[in-house]
Amino acid sequence: MAVVYDVPATAFIGRTAQKLKESGKVTPPAWAADVKTGVHRQLPPAQPDWFYTRSASLLRRIYTDGPVGVQRLRSLYGGRKNRGARPDRHERSGGAVIRNSLQQLEKAGYVKAVKDGRVITPAGMSFLDKIATEMVNEKAQQKPQA
Repeated sequence: MAVVYDVPATAFIGRTAQKLKESGKVTPPAWAADVKTGVHRQLPPAQPDWFYTRSASLLRRIYTDGPVGVQRLRSLYGGRKNRGARPDRHERSGGAVIRNSLQQLEKAGYVKAVKDGRVITPAGMSFLDKIATEMVNEKAQQKPQA
């Protein structure tokens, strides 16, 4: 059985976002279409399904780094802010998107809160490992037989 570390992160996050959307356990809030993801951004995300992608990315990040709190996740998802003539600096991402996504993932049973932050539950680990296994099996079937 494959694990999250066995597949490329970009493809894995895309597949996980698709599964989260299909399951209906994670839904973007009403304000998600109009909000920026942080002060370092000038515009809201252009992709219509960006909330599912962020939720999938958070789920993978908690799997690999857990336990992790909202403040550390804000730093990880932050970026460089253009301050005009002054030097650029790193700014943290907005916390509402991360917090809302984590709350929905908790309600779905994939993540749980502990003293040090959030950790992945056995159900969440199983969900992610099944997706990784599917991806590895698909890649093995696509290899041409010699």
